[in-house]
Amino acid sequence: MAVYVDAAIWNWAGHRWCHLMADDTDELHRFAALLGVKRSSYQGPPKTSAPHYDITGFERDRAVRLGAIECSREEIVAIFRRVRVPNGKARP
Repeated sequence: MAVYVDAAIWNWAGHRWCHLMADDTDELHRFAALLGVKRSSYQGPPKTSAPHYDITGFERDRAVRLGAIECSREEIVAIFRRVRVPNGKARP
């Protein structure tokens, strides 16, 4: 299983942000906890169709040092499509 991050290009609240995604939701939560990202920051069904965390550029740098795979915008969109949950419903 793998964890992925795209480039921190989204400006909000004085920071640059990016997406943290993984092949498996449990792996995503484990990795976010390792980064110190609160579980309440999780975005997934039914709020969004693809399980992910929005993280700052600083957190992204740490994530890469911890083994997250850097992705282009096209690659993270492909991952989004692969892990998304149809109709925003949790997978069984």
